[in-house]
Amino acid sequence: MGRRRRKLEVVEKIEITGVADKGRGVGRDAEGRVLFVEKVAPGDVVDVQLTRRKPDYAQGYAVKYHSLSSHRVEPFCEHFGVCGGCRWQHVNYEAQTFYKEKVVRDAIYRIGKVNPDEFLPIVPCDKSTYYRNKLEYAFSHKRWLTKEEMEAGISNVEDVLGFHRPGAFDKIVDIKHCWLQEDPSNDLRLAVKALAIEQGLTFFDLRQNEGMMRHIMIRLTTLGELMLIVSFFEDDQEKISKLLDAVVEKFPSITSLFYCINPKQNDYVGDLEMVLYHGKDHIVEQLGPVKFKIGPKSFFQTNSYQAKVLYDKVVEFAGLTGTENVYDLYTGVGSIGLYVSRFARQVVGIEEVPEAIVDAAQNAQMNGIENCIFYAGDVKDVLTDAFAEKHGKPDLVITDPPRAGMHGDVVKMFLQLEAPRIVYVSCNPATQARDINLLSEKYRLLKIQPVDMFPHTHHVETVALLELQK
Repeated sequence: MGRRRRKLEVVEKIEITGVADKGRGVGRDAEGRVLFVEKVAPGDVVDVQLTRRKPDYAQGYAVKYHSLSSHRVEPFCEHFGVCGGCRWQHVNYEAQTFYKEKVVRDAIYRIGKVNPDEFLPIVPCDKSTYYRNKLEYAFSHKRWLTKEEMEAGISNVEDVLGFHRPGAFDKIVDIKHCWLQEDPSNDLRLAVKALAIEQGLTFFDLRQNEGMMRHIMIRLTTLGELMLIVSFFEDDQEKISKLLDAVVEKFPSITSLFYCINPKQNDYVGDLEMVLYHGKDHIVEQLGPVKFKIGPKSFFQTNSYQAKVLYDKVVEFAGLTGTENVYDLYTGVGSIGLYVSRFARQVVGIEEVPEAIVDAAQNAQMNGIENCIFYAGDVKDVLTDAFAEKHGKPDLVITDPPRAGMHGDVVKMFLQLEAPRIVYVSCNPATQARDINLLSEKYRLLKIQPVDMFPHTHHVETVALLELQK
C-alpha cells in the first residue's frame, strides 16, 4: 500500500502583488518566502492552499478571498476558468498590459542585468477578442466535468470537440463559443462535430487509442480565406469522403480543405502527409504590402492584426537605408525578412523547418521580391564562418528564436560576427534577457519594446535593439 501524501498547510492573508510565468500571481508569506498562486488577480488578498513547498518558494491556489482586486472584471466567456485559455479574462485589459510590461522589465533588470537606454511602454492590442488566425480542437468521447458535475454523479461519456483541459490529457472541455477566432470559426467547428455525430463516426479515446475523429485546425486570414484541416485516426476513405463532402456542402466558402491520418498517440500533425481534398493548397494573408502563402504546416504569427504592428516596430528599430546586408534568423516562412526586404540591399534567412523555407521562397516569388535568399537548417549549424564569408558580414541581424531562446553556439557566433546592430524579437522575456546578458560582453541594449499579441493571456512579445560597442 502506497504512503499517503501529507497535505501541506494553508497560508493565510497573502496579498498578491504581481504576476509570474504562466500567469500565476505572486505574493510573499510572513517569512518573506515567494508564493506562486493560481486563480488570483494582482491586488487580491487570499488564503493559499500550498501544493508544493521548497526552501525559498512555494506554489498553491486560492481557497479563500479576504478582499478582491480593483483590477477584477467579470469574465465574458462561459468557459473561463475551465478550458485553461484566456486566463486573465478576470483582469481588466489596462492592468493586463501593465503587468506584462512589468514582467519584461523584471526580466531585463534581474536576468539580463542590463539597463537599456530606453524602455518603451508596451503596445496594446486594438482587438482583444477574435484576434487569432489559427485554432486547434481535439475530439474525445470523454468530457471534462466540473467538480459540481462530478459530485452530482454526471457521466463524462459524451462526444465532444474542444480544448484539452490542463492536466487531463484524455478529457476535453466541450466548447460552445470561443472568443478567439472570428466567424465562421465557431459555426464551422460546431457543424463538423454535428455532422460527425449524425454520420455515426466515433470520437477518439486517447487511453484506448481508438476512434475515428481525432482533431481539427481552422485557419483564417484577414483577406477572408479559410482553411480547415481534419485529422482522422482511421483511414476509412468512404467515411472520410462522406464527412468532408458534407462539410464543403455546408460551407462552400472554404478556401482550402485538407485531411490527414494520424495513427500516433499524440496530436502533432507536422510529420504527417497532408491530403488536399478541396480547393487550393494554401491560403493567403497580407501584412502591409507583403502577401504570404500559408500551407497546412506553415508557421505564421497567430495574430495577423498585431503582427503588422510588431513588424513595423522591427523596421523602426532596424533603421535600414537600403544598403544593408541583413541576416534573418529563425525566419519561419520568411515573414520578417520579406517584410523588411524593401528597405535592405539583401536579406539572408535561415530556418530549421524545410517546408517553411519552401514557403519562404514561394512567398518571395509571389511578391516579386528578388533580394532574399533562404536556407534550411538549424541556425547553430548553418550560421558559420563559411556562411558569413559566402554571404558577407551582416550589417544587421534580426533574430526571432523559439521560446527556448538562442542556442549558446549561436550567441557565440553573434559575438564573433560583430554585426553593428541586432534586432531581437522574442516571445519569452526570460530567455531573451538571458541572451542579452550573454551578448552584453560586446553589445549595449539601446531600447526594448513590449508588444501585446495575446490579450487575456500572460504571453507577451518584445523587440530589442542592441548595438555593437565601439
